[in-house]
Amino acid sequence: MRSYRQFAAVYDRLMEEMPYAEWLSFARRCWDRYGMPATIVDLGCGTGNIAIPLAKAGFRVFGVDLSSDMLAMARNKWEAGGGRSLIASAENGSIRWLQQDMSDWELPEPVDAVISFCDSLNYLTEPENIVSTFRRTFEGLAPGGLFLFDVHAPSQLERYAEEQPFVLDEKDVAYMWVCDYDPERMEIEHDLTFFVREESGAGGPNSGLYYRFEESHVQRAYDPDWLAGQLAAAGFEVLHRFADFKWADANEESERLFFVARKPMANA
Repeated sequence: MRSYRQFAAVYDRLMEEMPYAEWLSFARRCWDRYGMPATIVDLGCGTGNIAIPLAKAGFRVFGVDLSSDMLAMARNKWEAGGGRSLIASAENGSIRWLQQDMSDWELPEPVDAVISFCDSLNYLTEPENIVSTFRRTFEGLAPGGLFLFDVHAPSQLERYAEEQPFVLDEKDVAYMWVCDYDPERMEIEHDLTFFVREESGAGGPNSGLYYRFEESHVQRAYDPDWLAGQLAAAGFEVLHRFADFKWADANEESERLFFVARKPMANA
């Protein structure tokens, strides 16, 4: 998964409508049903929009991302809110930020739960990277630990291609977003051109000017049955497959597919 580079600087502004509360609620419901964790790894944590609320709720969180820019923003947000990266907060929660590839992440000790939301796994564009992530996650979980993740359904990438181009025109940021879809690989390339207003202060030499940069992001969808098969091959029990934050089966209109998998207990 590639770094987000300059995209990190406007990520939170563009993603402010994302359903972070629903991801957190989904995780909570799973943990209420199967056991509340103490330690959690957030794979593809980005700027910490899920990791930070979990830490504030009292969990020990490890935020894993490949992008140093994303992690820097996450760390700044956490510390600006009174948290310290390696020291427990008043609620006994903590975060440790780790720059690692999700397909090869590791910690000295196993954790109770691993999550990967916001279609992070779709950025793994080769099947062997999915397989490696599943195997590494299985190894990194304690017996009985849960692995929760969501991915874009293949039909969602098709809809992106059909509905593009996308345009945003706001006072502080604008973008043009076009897509190129490869149906054989179920892979889509998002090409974005951004225009971001300078923050030099009123009356400054660059006040009112915009700087332009371009980003290209590639995502790949996978057959959900194949994903379930690879989870089982890694050793997981696949407990549930849901869609769109609902405890219901996917259909042709589903946008996000959710998986709930568990590492068996050692004596199982």
